[in-house]
Amino acid sequence: MHFDAVIVGAGAAGLFCAGLAGEQGLKVLLIDHSDKVAEKIRISGGGRCNFTNRDLDPRAPQKHFLGDNANFCRSALARFTPNDFIALVQKHGIPFHEKHKGQLFGDRSSEDFIRMLVAECDAGGVQRWQPCKVSSVATTEGGYTLETDRGTVTTRNVVIATGGLSIPKIGATDFGYRIAKQFGVRVVEPRPALVPLTFDGDAWAPFAQLAGLALPVIIETGEKKTRIAFHEDLLFTHRGLSGPAVLQVSSYWREGQPLRIDLTAGQDIEQALRDAKARSRKLIANELAAFVPSRLADAWVQQDPAWQRPINEASDKALAQLAQRLSRWEIVPTGSEGYRKAEVTAGGVDTRDLSSQTMESKQPGLYFIGEVVDVTGWLGGYNFQWAWASAHACAHAMAQAKAAA
Repeated sequence: MHFDAVIVGAGAAGLFCAGLAGEQGLKVLLIDHSDKVAEKIRISGGGRCNFTNRDLDPRAPQKHFLGDNANFCRSALARFTPNDFIALVQKHGIPFHEKHKGQLFGDRSSEDFIRMLVAECDAGGVQRWQPCKVSSVATTEGGYTLETDRGTVTTRNVVIATGGLSIPKIGATDFGYRIAKQFGVRVVEPRPALVPLTFDGDAWAPFAQLAGLALPVIIETGEKKTRIAFHEDLLFTHRGLSGPAVLQVSSYWREGQPLRIDLTAGQDIEQALRDAKARSRKLIANELAAFVPSRLADAWVQQDPAWQRPINEASDKALAQLAQRLSRWEIVPTGSEGYRKAEVTAGGVDTRDLSSQTMESKQPGLYFIGEVVDVTGWLGGYNFQWAWASAHACAHAMAQAKAAA
């Protein structure tokens, strides 16, 4: 059996690439070891799929993406924008809405988007083998031979769209990295990203009581040139911190680095406490509860006896220290919840060995797209947009190569 392209991995990037390539006249085979397609789409956005982000700026993609070379994604993102994918969604009559910060979600279910991508594959005459494992990929004259559960396949092009290591329960594997290394394509050490962070039991004990509490914060990590900050919601858990704020910063955090968190989200708490001191006899915790959740206020004042009194009896120094601790809480995570809870995998196939125009590797005819590549987006639809854009770049490159042959 011979194909113009064999795409391994039927997730967001693989499905989209297969459909586009098929519609441009390529004979395409899409293979996945799972019996279900696009599990990450299915569970994303609380089951509604946060499919892109209107705020993406393709002229400055490094603002919303990270990797050893964040600029690598600029070419693909500039040529296939959120508006391009929105047009496809509208063509299929899928209703959607913007939540906040440019994040677009389906009104109904993630299944709408999976059906759309499968319909695009059907329109392009794509053959799909599922479940089907690929046991080996080898070069042959004029292309590649793949040994699979359903027999031997030959092809001019192999596209690896197998994703990263995050959420192993839905089938994540290291297949893409192994294929890259087999053909001499470098791999940046993968790590969990968009993941909750954890803390030692004893150190976290005073804050474990806050599990379930959420509040807006400003959170940052890194120093000087590497410093990054986010203004998002924080969630306390039994084991540490989660919520959009921590998921965002986790992609940049490195072991041993502190997090700096402004629990007041930029409010001038010191001045507010001094003003309250002049007019109130309430406990400090009660006054503090006007600016942060009362559970947090109660827990916070327990750290120092000087804060456990009526505010009019507190010294200016004690109030200043309280305000400083709240607005610049510095803590060092001991780890993360790992790939089990990570939404994506940072690191991956080294962009130095890929063409930003085509996604073809230095090994001719071997392409890598989507999450398997060392391009990681922020929370909020950016990673899906990278899947669509990299798939688009790859499909068009293969079609152009066939036309030129």
